[in-house]
Amino acid sequence: MHILPIAALALAACPALAQDSYASLPGVETLPEGVIQISGVVPAMGEHWADPATLPLGPIYCVHEGKIVCLEFMIAQEEFAAGKSWPMLAGMPGLPAANHTHIGFEPHGHEGFEVPHYDIHMYLISPEEVALIQPE
Repeated sequence: MHILPIAALALAACPALAQDSYASLPGVETLPEGVIQISGVVPAMGEHWADPATLPLGPIYCVHEGKIVCLEFMIAQEEFAAGKSWPMLAGMPGLPAANHTHIGFEPHGHEGFEVPHYDIHMYLISPEEVALIQPE
């Protein structure tokens, strides 16, 4: 049976595929004016970059290896419960379509937004590539 060698070949190709997908992503130099780095590398997200004037909502740009890998928005649970809508969250021209979206609830908040809220991550890379993002 040749399944095992094929699987090994596919796994060996993963780093190359990740490099190819990163090559097509816009770089940090394309971020809008006023955007600054606000964190180091966060596991499964990368560095966080944002315009402080747009926080806490965002957009927050997740950057890894100099490339934009996701957009993040933080929305307070209280605003959801009150029925608030966000019909037009700001994005950034030139970004590729999202590969997948992750919505996580932060019941106690976290540094930077200390109230119960939802973190919405729109990733431009695969879940497998996201899992590889770790601080060095």
